[in-house]
Amino acid sequence: MSRKRVIIMGAAGRDFHNFNVVFRDNPDYEVVCFTATQIPSIEGRLYPPELSGKLYPNGIPIYPESDLPKLIKEKDIDIVVLAYSDLSYDYVMHRSAIVNSAGADFMLLGSNSTMLKSKKPVIAITAVRTGCGKSQVSRKIFEILSKKGLRPVSIRHPMPYDRDLKTQIVQRFSSYEDLDRYNCTIEEREEYEPYIDMGGIVYAGVDYQRILENAEREADVIIWDGGNNDFPFIKPDLWITVADPHRAGHEISYYPGEVNFRSADVIVINKVNTAKREDVDKIIENAKKLNPSAKIIEAVSEIKVDNPEMINGKRVLVIEDGPTVTHGEMNYGAGYFAAIENNAKEIVDPRPFAVGSIVETFKKYPHLSKVLPAMGYGKEQIKELEETINRCDADIVVSGTPIDLNRILNVNKPIVRVRYGVGRETERKIEEIVEGFLEKVKINLS
Repeated sequence: MSRKRVIIMGAAGRDFHNFNVVFRDNPDYEVVCFTATQIPSIEGRLYPPELSGKLYPNGIPIYPESDLPKLIKEKDIDIVVLAYSDLSYDYVMHRSAIVNSAGADFMLLGSNSTMLKSKKPVIAITAVRTGCGKSQVSRKIFEILSKKGLRPVSIRHPMPYDRDLKTQIVQRFSSYEDLDRYNCTIEEREEYEPYIDMGGIVYAGVDYQRILENAEREADVIIWDGGNNDFPFIKPDLWITVADPHRAGHEISYYPGEVNFRSADVIVINKVNTAKREDVDKIIENAKKLNPSAKIIEAVSEIKVDNPEMINGKRVLVIEDGPTVTHGEMNYGAGYFAAIENNAKEIVDPRPFAVGSIVETFKKYPHLSKVLPAMGYGKEQIKELEETINRCDADIVVSGTPIDLNRILNVNKPIVRVRYGVGRETERKIEEIVEGFLEKVKINLS
């Protein structure tokens, strides 16, 4: 029987994981290529022989997703596997139509096929969309476990964006030097720096079986810190999903966020302090319909501003976490709220000052007008971000990203940092959940 010929559609994350755990050593399939999208300039690479296994001694090419219909026909493809996240159902089914009309089958792999099993207890924190506040919940759980004398180690959803995937098979971050060693993008730094600031360890990379084995040697408890709205790569013993009332309804209309919503043991409805009550209630109603056994927590997203007096009466450029306001489709983030609450004179439109790929970002995401996404996928784009900021006719920068931009940018304006976390009451609720979990798995912690 001939091997089924496969293309895996992805964005440098779930696609590689699905290959590793389902297809790499499977003689029933031949993965002909990957396609890539969503992240700038990630196509044109090679999934290397060091990762692809004995069935693929020359590695596997990665093409742009725009080539998909042509690739299906030219390479006689039987199956196309969709393997990336934060997609509307409309988007997913359009891709299915493209694939089916070209003659191939369309496949979505589920948790039974793709989740690894850990020897250590696992708490997974996922979301229904990018930018719900999942990372601040993950970090709070890390802090709670650490205060209880345990050794938590976080495993982050992959972001292997450097050109050479061989250097990213297993990544361990515990210092700022590690961020430089792995040529981290701004998006990666936004996720790893806060753990480093807490004295923590976070793993990421490409081969999550190897990553898990390394993390297990250091950890009492594994924290799965999810990316976008993807479901975990590692089977959780406690599954927490964060929802966003600023995008109420998205928890049942985006893939695979609804998987997280339906699967969660705990649903955290974040940002209730800045959302409309009817939107919070809409999520509660959906939770009761789709996941009636889940515990629901209404959570506060607390914004803290360094030197808030610097904002008062000033013309400000607001910079936000890139994924949240690009494919996460938010018009604003914590930086925008901080500027309004601290009486900025004007929030400057950054679009007239954009250069290079930043111009293209605004064209791709036309809903953005009052915030600048912190795009930085590679050194060239980081320089374009820097030039855009320096060209902008504003007095100061209000930065809603989780990192200190002064570490990587040389800008001609003072930067006011905006930090965000969970409020005290939310922390108490999360701690109760964690304590119940620890009681349940205490035999495994002895």
